[in-house]
Amino acid sequence: MTFVLATETVPWIPVAHRLDVILSESLPPGDRTTSAFAFVSDEAGRTLMTRVGREGRGWDIPGGHLEPGESAVDAASRELCEETGLRLPPSALSIFAWQRIELLEPPPASYRYPALAYMAMFRATLPGPGGPTRPPAGSESTHAEWLTRSEIERVCAGRTWLALLTG
Repeated sequence: MTFVLATETVPWIPVAHRLDVILSESLPPGDRTTSAFAFVSDEAGRTLMTRVGREGRGWDIPGGHLEPGESAVDAASRELCEETGLRLPPSALSIFAWQRIELLEPPPASYRYPALAYMAMFRATLPGPGGPTRPPAGSESTHAEWLTRSEIERVCAGRTWLALLTG
């Protein structure tokens, strides 16, 4: 079963579009999935966040683009490690949501995504408190921290995935 939690538009998509935040325990279409993210929480209800230094992104959920031939869950696991230093096997992550982006008019020539694309959202909960973690050397991320929901709402205001936080 899928449930549309929110519908939005965002400034980083250059043409008229619709972005749906969807709760679902099924994977979105693999051939149109461009990115994957890992929402990892600990028993205290904190979520592991990464601070990305480039392009003014600031704090965000760990995740990023799929590499050629890579599955969404493998990408989420890889990105989690690359951006926070936390290693979780893909089997520890479960799909719980996605973002569906549909362009409503033709994209500019430089737009690199399909007119209908998905971003897969996975989650995991650690059985204890989240331990110290940091991005490995050479990462695009500069920090990783376990943040409470109120801290995330403060530093990530306006993010399309905020409605997916629990607790």
